[in-house]
Amino acid sequence: MSDPIETSTSSSNSAKEPSPNPLSLLHPRREPFEHGLLPIPKLVFTDPTQSLIPLKQSLLSSSDTTTRRVDSASLSESLQISLDHARLVLDTLASVLHSDSDPVFSSKPEDIDSVAADVHDLLLFLYIQSYKKLLPRTHKDSAAVADVWPSTSAFDGYLSALSPLQLVRSNSRRLMPSQADEEAHQLSYLQKHLANILSLLAEPVEGEGEGEESLVLTMDRFEHLGFLIQFDDKGSGGTQLSQHAPFFANSDPDMPAVPVPAAQVHDWLLQNIASALEHISERASLKENGPASASDQDVAMADACTTSIKASPSARGSSFIEGISKSSLVKQASDLKGSSVKVLNCHDSVIYILAPLRYATIYGCSDTTIVIGAVGKAVRVEHCERVHVITAAKRICIANCRECVFFLGVNQRPLIVGDNHKLQVAPYNTFYAHLEEHMNDVGVEATINRWDEPLTLGVVDPHDSLSHPAGVSDVQAESAMRLDPDQFTNFLIPDWFGGESSGSTKGNPFPLPDVYSMAQQRNQKNLGEIKQLLREAPLEENRKRELSSALHVYFKDWLYASGNIRQLYCLQGD
Repeated sequence: MSDPIETSTSSSNSAKEPSPNPLSLLHPRREPFEHGLLPIPKLVFTDPTQSLIPLKQSLLSSSDTTTRRVDSASLSESLQISLDHARLVLDTLASVLHSDSDPVFSSKPEDIDSVAADVHDLLLFLYIQSYKKLLPRTHKDSAAVADVWPSTSAFDGYLSALSPLQLVRSNSRRLMPSQADEEAHQLSYLQKHLANILSLLAEPVEGEGEGEESLVLTMDRFEHLGFLIQFDDKGSGGTQLSQHAPFFANSDPDMPAVPVPAAQVHDWLLQNIASALEHISERASLKENGPASASDQDVAMADACTTSIKASPSARGSSFIEGISKSSLVKQASDLKGSSVKVLNCHDSVIYILAPLRYATIYGCSDTTIVIGAVGKAVRVEHCERVHVITAAKRICIANCRECVFFLGVNQRPLIVGDNHKLQVAPYNTFYAHLEEHMNDVGVEATINRWDEPLTLGVVDPHDSLSHPAGVSDVQAESAMRLDPDQFTNFLIPDWFGGESSGSTKGNPFPLPDVYSMAQQRNQKNLGEIKQLLREAPLEENRKRELSSALHVYFKDWLYASGNIRQLYCLQGD
């Protein structure tokens, strides 16, 4: 099959189905599209169905006949990829999986390969590797930013000619797509490819011949679609997908549900996707014609207030921190809605997000220090310049960044993709009162830290049209260097809320490598010696006062030059 099957909304089956409940709208699961795409050429199929149907048979034949699960060795052989890349596929799939009951969901990092992945989840994961990200949109007032962002086109030469922030905003002043735009784009992708996706999950009925008419879906196979879609239903994220489907909703839990024709499932899902797209269109129309809402989460990065934090109203959404400039911001778990955070377009600031999270995204930031508490699934840092990121996380992906330093406590190898320059990695260097409690909540292990084992993939991202400038081949991405131990310092998080007395964490939970620990001890010793020399210096009192005054002046100059002076002002304000 060379092209995706064209879908149709007219069917005798669909006419009998009730119209979708407007209070229970279908949504794409954003996690696979935001954190689950890997720029490995052998995973991107020009015709996913034609490639994946024979692969399905190969994987099933090599998998455990009882569990239908695939390990990295079988995946490596079937896809003809390296063992490292096969393990990366399993790790990434585990980080975006939808089912809390799947064994890989709660498995420890070192056990993922032995637990392995369900064949059908893996097939859906591989299918969406053909997804193309939505192009950044044009700024509504290009002239207003003409003096700020260079106009050089990203397609005029090599990626390295542009900085990450220039690249993302170059070529007609493009901006990150809005949340509504991306959701509509993902729904349209699912709408176009739905028949093919169902064909990977469906089974033929014996004796019914061949073709689409003979394909049926069991309730178990239908549940795998929860990897790609979910229903809002007032934020009840724990409901099984089948409970929203009229053909499975009233099934006897003690009896296997009767398989349903794939065509019937197809038509019902198309109705729901059409209703969801219509709802998005209506919201966009209301937004254009009505007054701006303070709670509207669909805000372009460059249009955000300089101190805005936007919390989505439902459990499936993200909290947004946008447009923070030249200030400090502190957010705890009680300040956030949902289990993910997006930090967008923040500059020359210090941002503390001291909470347990499942996902975190940092996009388009510069000259900023960002501390993110504990992230149990994935962190993605993209298009950032001169940013310091401090996080304890299961995994992190770094894409198209420049001159950034990452202080990491990570259980999996940091993934570096795209066009990066002068990146540095270092061991985790901070703590706050509830850090270990938050790490336990989301499953981050303090005994495993692979901060210094980055895995680099190609410069060209097949999912992103902006990463295909003329003259750039898919060369190996630039990796990250280890931070010089002499430059390593502990980062102090102030105790704004008096949490030190109630929290159990009294120090950095990640053991420091010897070379960094020794460098710290050496620096502490040198500092102590300097203090002692100053105290014992044979100076007259007026000379000591002059020396003290000079040191204060130099320290004040450093505070202003480094931007740390604003943290003192913020502490005074609190």
